[in-house]
Amino acid sequence: MAPAAREPGQGVNWSNIAVGAIMNMVTTLGQPLEVLKTQMAANRTQGMPQAIATVWSRGGFAGFYQGLIPWAWIEASTKGGVLMFTASEIEQVAMHNGIGPAAAGLLGGMGGGIAQAYATMGFCTCMKTVEITRHKQAATGVKPASTWVVFADIYRKDGIRGINKGVNAVALRQMTNWGSRMGFARAAESMIRSARGKKEGEKLGALDKIASSTIGGALATWNQPIEVVRVEMQSANKSTNPNRPAKLTVFNTLGYIYKENGIKGLYRGVTPRIGLGIWQTVCMVSFADYVKAW
Repeated sequence: MAPAAREPGQGVNWSNIAVGAIMNMVTTLGQPLEVLKTQMAANRTQGMPQAIATVWSRGGFAGFYQGLIPWAWIEASTKGGVLMFTASEIEQVAMHNGIGPAAAGLLGGMGGGIAQAYATMGFCTCMKTVEITRHKQAATGVKPASTWVVFADIYRKDGIRGINKGVNAVALRQMTNWGSRMGFARAAESMIRSARGKKEGEKLGALDKIASSTIGGALATWNQPIEVVRVEMQSANKSTNPNRPAKLTVFNTLGYIYKENGIKGLYRGVTPRIGLGIWQTVCMVSFADYVKAW
């Protein structure tokens, strides 16, 4: 059920902002997977069992919801609206100009991902990562500062640039994330529709939609190295490794991680991210299509 091309004379659908904000708030139910993914990306020697044990040691069940309030909620409500509005508009224009559903989904997801990264996500993603990784301070016996104190300190020291540290990596991740998720999901929908003998544009059942989004969300994790780079750039962990660049960029961080941990290190945390990607794609593609149609 890819969105049909807009009829001539139809205006911009502003309601997609509200749809995106609401549906992306639903995706925060996957916060435990977000925490595990970040834990493993920031501590690349840890496997899944060790990461679970470490997160549990930071407050039991509550440890899996670190960074949820306020940053994940602020981020979800704002970035969801920006993503859904931008992606839907680009997808509609693309299909109106004869581009197929898969390519239109790819373009819409890429545009929406870039827009949400630069418009809303930089500072929220940075602060979520700080909240999840600053437990290292507690391990030394020092009581960690509150999230708001960390926010104020970063702003005082580095201004807007400090709060948005790693935003280029975030933009690259979101562009490839949502371009892949929406593109693969729409391609899977077309294949399922063809296999069932349905014409292009005919509605699919709920299970078929979920299956399409599952494929899209899982395949989109090919870009995990970008996520590991993003976490390293934004992490509150103070590394004493002399090989770590003093001024991190996307490319020198990628090189540093590869030299230290190899290919395996660049894909650390991909397992929980597959689960998270599936959940987010089901919410923001399949469920959102139903909500928009309703």
